Amino acid sequence: MPLPSRPCLQRPRRTPKRLLNSLTVDPDANCKYGLYFRDGQRKVDYILVYNYKRTTSHNILSRVLHVDPSPGTQSLKQEPLPGKDGPLDTGDMDHHEDDKRSRREEYESNLLEAGLELERDEDTKIHGVGFVKIHAPWNVLCREAEFLKLKMPTKKMYQINQSRGLLKKINSVLQKITEPIQPRVADSRSQNSKKLSFAFSREKQHLFDLTDKDSFFDSKTRSTIVYEILKRTTCSKASMGQGEGRKKDTALLNKRRKCGQYGINSLLAHGVYSAAYPLHDGDFEGEDVELNDRKVLCEEWATYGAFYKYQPIHLIRKYFGEKIGLYFAWLGVYTQMLIPASIVGIIVFLYGCLTVDENIPSMEMCDQHNNITMCPLCDRTCSYWKLSSACATARASHFFDNPATVFFSVFMALWAAMFMEHWKRKQMRLNYIWDLTGFEEEEETVKAHPRAEYEAKVLEKSLRKDSRHKEMDKEKLTWKDRLPAYLTNFVSILFMIGLTFAIVFGVIIYRISTAAALAISSSPSGRSNVRVTVTATAVIINLVVIIILDELYGSIARWLTQIEVPKTDKSFEERLIFKAFLLKFVNAYTPIFYVAFFKGRFVGRPGDYVYIFHSFRMEECAPGGCLMELCIQLSIIMLGKQLIQNNLFEIGIPKMKKFFRYLKQQRPTVHDESTKKKQRYEVDYNLEPFAGLTPEYMEMIIQFGFVTLFVASFPLAPLFALLNNIIEIRLDAKKFVTELRRPVAVRAKDIGIWYNILRGIGKLAVIINVSAITALVKGGHQYGTG
Repeated sequence: MPLPSRPCLQRPRRTPKRLLNSLTVDPDANCKYGLYFRDGQRKVDYILVYNYKRTTSHNILSRVLHVDPSPGTQSLKQEPLPGKDGPLDTGDMDHHEDDKRSRREEYESNLLEAGLELERDEDTKIHGVGFVKIHAPWNVLCREAEFLKLKMPTKKMYQINQSRGLLKKINSVLQKITEPIQPRVADSRSQNSKKLSFAFSREKQHLFDLTDKDSFFDSKTRSTIVYEILKRTTCSKASMGQGEGRKKDTALLNKRRKCGQYGINSLLAHGVYSAAYPLHDGDFEGEDVELNDRKVLCEEWATYGAFYKYQPIHLIRKYFGEKIGLYFAWLGVYTQMLIPASIVGIIVFLYGCLTVDENIPSMEMCDQHNNITMCPLCDRTCSYWKLSSACATARASHFFDNPATVFFSVFMALWAAMFMEHWKRKQMRLNYIWDLTGFEEEEETVKAHPRAEYEAKVLEKSLRKDSRHKEMDKEKLTWKDRLPAYLTNFVSILFMIGLTFAIVFGVIIYRISTAAALAISSSPSGRSNVRVTVTATAVIINLVVIIILDELYGSIARWLTQIEVPKTDKSFEERLIFKAFLLKFVNAYTPIFYVAFFKGRFVGRPGDYVYIFHSFRMEECAPGGCLMELCIQLSIIMLGKQLIQNNLFEIGIPKMKKFFRYLKQQRPTVHDESTKKKQRYEVDYNLEPFAGLTPEYMEMIIQFGFVTLFVASFPLAPLFALLNNIIEIRLDAKKFVTELRRPVAVRAKDIGIWYNILRGIGKLAVIINVSAITALVKGGHQYGTG
């Protein structure tokens, strides 16, 4: 059903319906600047982008969409537009580009058969880039909504039970107190009634609230529906005449292998299209910009000035979908729970500062009258030293290693369990508000569609057999087919874990050799600060290596998952997350585990020391224990990763990519072209593609490990995590709203495999903190060695 005309649009003269992209309407007459077709009535629900080549005469090969007058038949043909030098000669076009063009035409023809409406635009300000605008009419939206079992609001309303008596008064007081920190957006929590939602059915349209059909399916839902059509629409017709003497069935199979038969994802992977994305609702900058959800999110969420406000979770879900909405809801709950942990951590730190002068072990070490002489720290080159020289380290160690640390370790173990239960409660509440109950059955039906790469492998397997006697649909990949990939995964993961251990071992050798070198230094300050210098430089080396290997391991984990060829997108995502987390967990925590549980255990005794390679004597903990060194190690790695990897990279790299993409797309423009405002799809094309939520979750999960696993050594870790997350929420929000193309909305009722990972870290944190408590209660000063 066409959308009603807008008053800011000039309706063009009646033009033959078959010339959909040849309407001579001034683009600037469209007040939405690219949000609608050139007729100003049909809304653009999705954009396909492709690259093409122009000749030196700058003539355009305009492939016009035709609709055959006969009912039920639609086709895609090409017509050369004559220029000043005559028709464009395509005889010298590259065969590869011509093959891509033919596959695009076939795919778009299939989209027309699926009921979508297309319009192409090659006359843009981006050189060599063409756009295909896609619109889903009303009948297609209804059909797909029924197939996807989308829950839509019905006419029936029901009242939400309100609190009464004392509880009502308490809620009203809390609402008044929290009003300044609430975002100024429409919130479902303020409503006393809710519409009943039900899976859409074309036969029961009278049950749904169809008073405004234009807004019944919002932009998020429309783009989701179109994306599902793009995924399952295939490109599988044979291209006859491209090789004489071929049999029809052989040409068909080869064409299916080339085109993919898998939809838009395969065509993107093979370069037939360069991008595919839904449009943002509009601009977010400027006073004269029409108010839209994107602008509201930018003003009330994606700004650092709103750091003290709650997140507009329901508007985030409305604009980006449930999966992204759940990520920010989880991040908000996690950040909120860090507030009490930060307060307790500050109290523990202040208690250590106030009682440092009453700590008997450090007082004895600092007493000059004891005059305790210690054995050399290394052979031949090191001399004897006084215990009183470690006075500063012992006093500083009391800031973190004090009686309150035992209480803090117990508190953080309980805190991790409370956080998980609080999130489960919040998640169930969101499931009810967002009508996600009973989503498992829908997920099994809709998301079980095989991935493009899986179907390609199945097709190759069927081609190796006699495909005339065995249907391809009966084929599937077995464990025997994946055995080489499994072996490659196993060997590669073992190799990378071994590489991490080897690097940590290399840093240990560096620490031992550097300590020996500084011990014979002619500088008195160098000899007195050996431990601090060695520890600080070794931690910085560890930090640099961790950041580099993190990026490397992420790419390797994706490659290992791809060669496994998982069947569904959900299986692919879970396997990728597991591999990436395993590698990054080992990479980030191995240096810390060494200091916490292994350093100082295998030293030996005077006259019988333990050596590495018969030359390097194993290093010892400081006289005050390894806790202070563990604190330095944890704080530098945690803060360094948050500052460099999580914040600097997230800000700098997308902006650099955007700048280089902008320079690459520049071309000389004539005067009338430079005065034309860019269309919405051109502006969004310059944004960074959405790469998924895995990197966002990963950095927070690693931080959660820093906060819970070794928190006894660094009580201020929750405070620094809280400060980082306050910035991280707004940084991610700004990135999603202003820096990234709008992602396709994905339905989800939980955070998936991440919850199981969080539970595993929580249980490991209990074990490690119990070890710390045992060491501290026994009176041991070496963390994990008491």
